[in-house]
Amino acid sequence: MEKLKFVGKPETRIDELDKISGAATFIDDINFGPDLLFAAVVESPHAHALIKKIDVSRALKLPGVVKVVTGKDLPYKFGLYMKDRYILAQERVRFVGEQVAAVIARDPKTAMKAVKLVDVQYKPLKPIFSPVEALEKKAILIHPDLGGYPHVPWFFPKGDTNIAHWRKIRKGDTNKGFAEADLVFEDTYRVPRYSHCALEVHGAVGLYDLSGRITVWAASQSPYTQRNLFAEALAPLGITHKDVRVITPYVGGGFGGKAGVTMEILAPALATLVKGSPVKVLWSREQEFYNTYQRLGLHNRIKLGVKKDGTITALDNELIWDAGAYVEYGANVVNATGLSSTGPYRIHHVKIDSICMYTNLPPGGPYRGFGYSEMLFGLESHINRVAAKLGIDPVLFRKKNAIKAGDKLVYGAEMNPNGLIEAIDRVAKEIRWGKKERSKDPDKVIGKGMALCWKAPAMPPNASSCAYLKFNEDASINIMISAMEIGQGLLTVIAQIAGEILSVSPSKIRVETPDTDRNPYEWQTVASHITWGCGNAVKMAAEDARRQIFELIERTHHLKKEDLYLEEEQVKCRTKPDFKLPLKDFIISGIMAKDGTFKGGPVLGRGMFMPEFASTVSDPETSQGGHPHVHYTVGAAGVILEIDKESGKMRILKVAEALDAGKAINPDLVRAQISGGILQGAATALYEDMRFDNKGKLLNPNFTDYKIPTFMETPEEIVPIIIEVAQPDGPFGARGIGEHPMIPIAPMIANAIEDGLGIRIRSMPLTAEKVALAVAGNKEGCRMKQGSVSFILL
Repeated sequence: MEKLKFVGKPETRIDELDKISGAATFIDDINFGPDLLFAAVVESPHAHALIKKIDVSRALKLPGVVKVVTGKDLPYKFGLYMKDRYILAQERVRFVGEQVAAVIARDPKTAMKAVKLVDVQYKPLKPIFSPVEALEKKAILIHPDLGGYPHVPWFFPKGDTNIAHWRKIRKGDTNKGFAEADLVFEDTYRVPRYSHCALEVHGAVGLYDLSGRITVWAASQSPYTQRNLFAEALAPLGITHKDVRVITPYVGGGFGGKAGVTMEILAPALATLVKGSPVKVLWSREQEFYNTYQRLGLHNRIKLGVKKDGTITALDNELIWDAGAYVEYGANVVNATGLSSTGPYRIHHVKIDSICMYTNLPPGGPYRGFGYSEMLFGLESHINRVAAKLGIDPVLFRKKNAIKAGDKLVYGAEMNPNGLIEAIDRVAKEIRWGKKERSKDPDKVIGKGMALCWKAPAMPPNASSCAYLKFNEDASINIMISAMEIGQGLLTVIAQIAGEILSVSPSKIRVETPDTDRNPYEWQTVASHITWGCGNAVKMAAEDARRQIFELIERTHHLKKEDLYLEEEQVKCRTKPDFKLPLKDFIISGIMAKDGTFKGGPVLGRGMFMPEFASTVSDPETSQGGHPHVHYTVGAAGVILEIDKESGKMRILKVAEALDAGKAINPDLVRAQISGGILQGAATALYEDMRFDNKGKLLNPNFTDYKIPTFMETPEEIVPIIIEVAQPDGPFGARGIGEHPMIPIAPMIANAIEDGLGIRIRSMPLTAEKVALAVAGNKEGCRMKQGSVSFILL
């Protein structure tokens, strides 16, 4: 086995000093000088209405106002997977808070004051807040022109309905599968919306300079995707891709919320109307809640057939998603999750309908887990309940049906190598599965729960990653990529991969944040694919540089390149042990030949990676064919949970989670991701809850009323477990694990509640109030069929 020096080691983060010293620059830190203008938006007070008239005359008279902009000034659509949204609303608004107009002023206070002077007259329309109601045949149409919207070829919108996309999967014969079953169990689960809660709010600054170039500084996970969408949206103004530059400094948290384009498009669009002056748009905390992507809501009906021995025979899984007013990104959540809605199980007869519905709530979009947390809450809860009905241990039930390498996935491709069984066993051992434990407090009980997870990168088949690598005179290295550091430790991982190939310590490697004029292409920093995709590109760039080095040595020192290797920043030779040539002696200046000429010169490495085996071409009625997902990362999680029988309050005594990282490039960073994901998963499971009134207005758009856990609510013990079954096409065998840690947490806790109290809660969040009400219902002799205790679910 190859001995690795930097990969697989807990290297110190290379961005550590930047962040702890305060040197790291975020979007709101950048000084744009005295010509900077500020924009604020006029927001719709209605969830669904026609715009009858906009009067901006009073706002224009306010001193300090430069311009007031309406949809007539910017009649341009944008969208990543489906172009269904305008920069500013045109004739109709579709959610409370949608931007209708914008004020550009000399200072933020004037802009905010002028916003209140813009008079907008509306004709209210009936809103729809439930995806189930939106699916009804007689439902009012939220997007009457849906049939004409441009979209990617793997989306299947239904014109004259509210169905933005319908992913259908048909494998085998479910009628036969259910007929073969000894038990068929069906129930429904519900997951509400959630907010990303990144500490840094969304912000962007746009400049349309006097030469006709647009530069945008944005807090973004997607600089190149933003550049593309900006250029497409503003093409009617003569803007082309070469005219758009996106610069992304450090980002203060994303979790998917800063992927794609939401409010960022306001900055370049408004800048085109005030040529020569930069325009800053910075969301408030409240806007961060109601006018950026939210996690999609889900209504999930599951029907599972099993034999007495625990073999799953058939699955019918219907997922009706609340994707909100615009689905240009959210529909891909529905698509990707639909293709994985069997969970990490081997099932021969499958029927899946993953349906993306427009509603009059804020747009849904990418959120850490990309729909898998929502989907697996229902499925992993259901698995436990079926196992209980059969009298089979739920861990053994999962192991019996767990998918293995080579098994056929629901769309026909083969499952990649994985350590799922090892993950189950190690988690079960860590939480002492099978051993009943009692609380020292007679008013409390202890329950244990387990859940599995899997997730594939949700990405187009042509999502690519590129890297440039250049040496400096002292053999230090600068790497240019456009993947984003959003707290996960990407820069360090990239340095470790390059350092391993080139024998240069990661401490001597600088990885630059993106600038689309300088750094090469990267699709987006989403989908937990960056370690795999961008890591491969960097590895190729380093190998390209190494190849150039060896060819130069062969040419000048007449040593066979296959005998050369790099060690401690020197070129060495296996057949000539005394040969040692430091990189710094020639990596820029080259090597002088006997005639006084120089050979070589600055070494520049180039790498590009695209998964050329991926394909979304398949039968739209069955999803058979193609290879839409490149691979899966799998894992398991288990919890020991203490529950107060009277109040319902819960305390996590211990949680263990095992994820198969393929190869942990930096084990400390992997453990940190697992620990952080557990905390975020517990937050959505136990505390977070978006509340809307009956008119679609969000009632708790702040950290006072939207509960997120503090240090006091953290688990008493967290045990992160790294499994390493190599991904064959990953850099050093690595695959991504960034999103996966939070995915199994909610069903794990729900299963522990049932283990401890004998009650099943089928809706998130799993609050103390719901638990207490369910316990009280038990005491009063309430039959615990979910139809008779609907108050627990709503």
